[in-house]
Amino acid sequence: MTLQELVHQAASLYSDKIAVCFDECNNQPPVYYTYKTVINAASALSNFLLLHCDFQGIREIGLYCHPTINLPSWVLGILQVPAAYAPVDPDSPPALSIHFMKKCNLKYILVEKVHISKFKSSYEALLNYDMLTVEHNDLVLFRLHWKNVEVSLVPNDRKEKYEKGTMTKSMTSESSSEEKSEEHMDVKLKHCLAYVLHTSGTTGIPKIVRVPHACIVPNIQHFRCELPVQLGFPLLGTVVEVRDTNGFTIQEGNGQVFLGGRNRVCFLDGEMTVPLGTMRATGDFVTIKDGEIFFLGRKDSQIKRHGKRLNIELVQQIAEGLQQVESCAVTWYNQEKLILFMVTKNDLVKDYIFEELQKHLPSHAIPDELVLINSLPFTSHGKIDVSELNKIYLNYRDLKSECKLSGKEELWEKLHHLWKSVLSLSEDALKIPDESLFLNSGGDSLKSIRLLNEIENLVGTSVPGLLEILLSSSILEIYNHILQTVFSDKDLTVSKNHAMKRKFSDATQEEASGKSLHQEAVVPLNCDNESNAFIALSRGSQILSLNTDRYLTKLGHCPSTYSSDLNSQTDIQNRESLSTPPLVGKSEDPSCVVEVSEEDTPVIRAEKMEFRVRWRSDTGKCVDASPLLVIPALDKSSATVYIGSHSHRMIAVDLYSGKVKWEQILGDRIESSACVSKCGNFIVVGCYNGLVYVLKSNSGEKYWMFSTENAVKSSATLDPTTGLLYIGSHDQHAYALDIYKKKCVWKLKCGGTVFSSPCLSLIPSHLYFATLGGLLLAVNPATGDRVWKHSCGKPLFSSPRCCLQYIFIGCVDGNLLCFTHFGEQVWQFSTNEPIFSSPCTSASEQEIFFGSHDCFIYCCSMKGHLRWKFETTARVYSTPFVFRNHNHNNEMLLAAASTDGKLWILESKSGQLQSVYELPGEVFSSPVVWESMLIIGCRNNYVYCLDLLGDKGNEVQSLEYT
Repeated sequence: MTLQELVHQAASLYSDKIAVCFDECNNQPPVYYTYKTVINAASALSNFLLLHCDFQGIREIGLYCHPTINLPSWVLGILQVPAAYAPVDPDSPPALSIHFMKKCNLKYILVEKVHISKFKSSYEALLNYDMLTVEHNDLVLFRLHWKNVEVSLVPNDRKEKYEKGTMTKSMTSESSSEEKSEEHMDVKLKHCLAYVLHTSGTTGIPKIVRVPHACIVPNIQHFRCELPVQLGFPLLGTVVEVRDTNGFTIQEGNGQVFLGGRNRVCFLDGEMTVPLGTMRATGDFVTIKDGEIFFLGRKDSQIKRHGKRLNIELVQQIAEGLQQVESCAVTWYNQEKLILFMVTKNDLVKDYIFEELQKHLPSHAIPDELVLINSLPFTSHGKIDVSELNKIYLNYRDLKSECKLSGKEELWEKLHHLWKSVLSLSEDALKIPDESLFLNSGGDSLKSIRLLNEIENLVGTSVPGLLEILLSSSILEIYNHILQTVFSDKDLTVSKNHAMKRKFSDATQEEASGKSLHQEAVVPLNCDNESNAFIALSRGSQILSLNTDRYLTKLGHCPSTYSSDLNSQTDIQNRESLSTPPLVGKSEDPSCVVEVSEEDTPVIRAEKMEFRVRWRSDTGKCVDASPLLVIPALDKSSATVYIGSHSHRMIAVDLYSGKVKWEQILGDRIESSACVSKCGNFIVVGCYNGLVYVLKSNSGEKYWMFSTENAVKSSATLDPTTGLLYIGSHDQHAYALDIYKKKCVWKLKCGGTVFSSPCLSLIPSHLYFATLGGLLLAVNPATGDRVWKHSCGKPLFSSPRCCLQYIFIGCVDGNLLCFTHFGEQVWQFSTNEPIFSSPCTSASEQEIFFGSHDCFIYCCSMKGHLRWKFETTARVYSTPFVFRNHNHNNEMLLAAASTDGKLWILESKSGQLQSVYELPGEVFSSPVVWESMLIIGCRNNYVYCLDLLGDKGNEVQSLEYT
C-alpha cells in the first residue's frame, strides 16, 4: 500500500466531495478542489513527468513552491510517477537547500512559475549545462547538474571528520540488526520511497532522510483503525528499545532510546539498502526502574529558541567554517540570548559574518550578538570557560551602552543597517524606500521586538512608544520618532508627522461619525427582571453571573457558592490543597507526560481523556478572537457562542447544535473578543476599522457604533455595578462607554497603543490598562482619572488580571509581573521568551497560570514560586482556562492551546497531561469551557466545539463553582 493508493481509495468513494480548501488571506473567499479535480490534475502532471524525465537509480523529484491550492495535486502527481517528493522551501537559505539537493543527487525539480527568477538567481550554478526547462501549467521542470558544484555548509575537514564519526555510530547502532535479519529494504525499488526530507541539524550537519511508503502508511492506518489512539504505546509496527553503551537491550538501568521495527525504517544520507528491523538511536537518554522509563536528558546540546529546537554546536560549526573566523564559541546567555564570540583576522567583519550566517542558518539560529575577542578563554581542563565568556559579554554590553550616536545622519544610516539585519536583507540590497513598513517587509511581532531592542541599544536609552510606531509606521516616521526622543534638545526638522491617523475606507460616513443607525428610544435596563438572568464565560476563566442565584439549581449548580447576585470567578472561595510537588510536563511524545517527583525523577504516565468534535462553524477567514459564551438562567438550552473573524463576520452560534443563529458583517477584520452588556440584550465588539460595535444579542442588528481613531483589537470589559463598558484602542486612548445613552463617558490618553483588554477591580475600585509602550495604568473607572502608572520597560501585549490582593501581567521581556493594587511591584517570574498570553487565576486565588513563547505552560503560586511547567510543541499565545473535572475526585483541570493547533488538558495542581488534540490550523484564540464542551477559534477559518470525554467515555463537567 502507498500514499497515493490511500488517496485514490478516498477519491473512489467521495469523487465529488471537497478534498482541498485553501485561503490566501487576501480578503477573497477560500478556493476548493474536489477529489476528482485533485486526481485529474495529479494525473496530468504524472504524464508530463514520465514524458520528460529519464530516471536512473533513485526516483526523486524536487518541488520548489509555496503552499497553494495546487500543492496536494502536485505532490500526488509526483508520487504517481512513481517518484519520491522532495520539498525545497523558497524561503530557506540557498546553501542549506543546495546541501540538501546535492546530498540527494537530485536530477529534476519542479519550480512554481512565480518563483522562477528567485530560483534561477539562487541556484545559477546548477543550471549552466544543457539546461532543460519544460513548462506544465503553473510549473517549470528543470534538470539539475552537479558538476563542479561545491557545497560549503561546513569546512571540508570538519565535514569529513563528522561523516566518519557518523558512519562509525551508524555501524555500531545497527550491528545487532544486521545479525537479526538478512532481508533488506532497497531504496532503488520503484515503489519504495514516498518523500525525502532533511533533519534540523541538531547533531551538527543536517542528515538526508528518505521515507518509504512502508514507514508512513502504517501511521495513517493506525489512526484510521484505532481512534482514539491508545497513547502511551508505540504506533503500529513500531518497536521501542533501551540500549546500554555496548548496544545491548536492557530492562533495568541507564541507556539510550532506540526506535524502529521490521518495516518502520528510513534511509539516512547515502544509504541504499537497510536491513529490515533496523533500530535508530534517538539521542534521548533514560533510566528504567521497575518497568517504568525515566527521562534523563538529551545527548546533544540543544536549546529551544523562538519555538524551535536548535543545537548551538551547529551555529559554531557554521561560523568556524567562515574564512574570516579563526576560532569561535557560542553561549546561550541567561537562557535568553544567543551570543557568538569570535577570534578574527579582521575587526571590520561583523556585517559580513551576519550576512554569511543568514545564508547558511535558519532564522531561529541567527545569534543575537557577535562579540569580537582576542582569544578564547579555557579552563584548566582545556575546555571553553563559559563563565569567563559571560563576563566578557557583560563588559561588552556595558561598553556598548555607553556609546553615543554622533548625530542624526548616523542614526539614519544605522537604522537602515538594523532594518536589513533583522529582516535578513543583504546590505547590498536596494535602498529602503522612505515609506517602507516593517510588517509589510517581512517583519513580525518577534522581529519587531528584536528591532526595538537593537535600536534602544544603539541610542543608549529607551524610546517610549517605539513598538507601536514600528508596527504601524514607515521607516522615515520611525526615524523621526527616534529623533524627537533622543535629540529632543536640538533643533530638528521633522519631515513627516509620525502619528499618522488611520483612514477608515471601509466604514460608511455614518459609521465613522459614531452615530446610531437606529435612533429609536433607548432600550431600558432591566437587570432586575428574571428574564435577564444569565451567566457569561470568556477567556481566562472569567465568569460573570447576573441575577442567577435562584436559577442555579435549574442549571445544576450549587447556589451556596454565591454570596450575592453578582460574582466574578475569583470571588469564589473554593480552597484547594497546596501540597502537590512541582512537576515538569514534557510533550516530546504526546502520548505521555513526564512527572517529576521530589527526587527529580520523571515518571511517564498515560493520558486519561478524549476529545470529540461536537460541531464546527465556518466563518470564511482566520478566527483569532476568543469565544464569549452566554447562558440564560431560564433556558440553559439556548446558550449562545459569540465570536468574530478576519472575514469581517460576527456570528452567534447555538452552543449545543452548532446552528448559526445570526451573522452580521462589520466594516473590517475582528480580532477583539465580544463582551455582553449588563442587561444581556447587547454584544459589544471592537473592529479593525476603528469602530466599537454594539449589536443586539438576539438578532445581530447594529444598535450603536462608536468611533475611535485607529483599530480596536482590545476586548471590552463590563462594569457590573454601573453597566459601563471599558475598551482600549490603537489610537492610544482608553474609553468608557454608556451604550444605553449612546455616549462616551470619558476618554483617557494612555501614552501608548492599547492592544490588550482592560481589567476591573471592584475592591479597590480600579480599572487597569496596559500599553505597547510598556505602561501599566490604574484608572478611576467612574471619572477616567489616572490613579497610578508603572513603566514595565517593554511592551505589554498580555492583558492584566487581578485578584483580591494583586494584579498580574505578562511582558515581552519574558517576565510575569505582580503588583499590589497600589502600584508596588511585588515579584517577577522569568521565562525564556516573550509572554503574549494573559494570566489566569484559579478560583481559590492560590495559583496563576499563563503561557510563554518559550513553549511552556506555567503554574506559579501567588508568591511567584514555580509550582510546575509543562512543555508544549509550539509557542503559547492564548490564555489558559481552569475548570472542574467531576469524574476524578473533583480535580481541577486546565485547558490551554499552543500556536501549532494543539489543545492541551492538564491537571491544574500537578501539570500532568490528561489529553491532547490537534486542530488543523494555527491557534491564537483562547479556549472557553462549559459543561463538557470546549469552544475555540482556529486559523483554518472555523470555530470548534469539542466534547471532553472522561476515561470511561463520560462527559467532563467544567464550571469551577459547581
